[in-house]
Amino acid sequence: MGRQVKPLSREEEDTLRALRRAARRALELGLQTGTPVYVWKNGKIVDLTKDQKPSKKSKSRRSSKLKASRE
Repeated sequence: MGRQVKPLSREEEDTLRALRRAARRALELGLQTGTPVYVWKNGKIVDLTKDQKPSKKSKSRRSSKLKASRE
């Protein structure tokens, strides 16, 4: 028989969403600054930034807010 998966609580869903958002932001920041972002994948440590080029997207919302507050 297969293993049953219990549904996640609202708090668990929110936690997973926040972790995914933080991981996305860490990769984005690593690409912008040339800093490696390491993860464990298929039993090996892998740098996610190695094969990706820095994105030319606009700066993060936070840096935009900081810039606006200084003006």
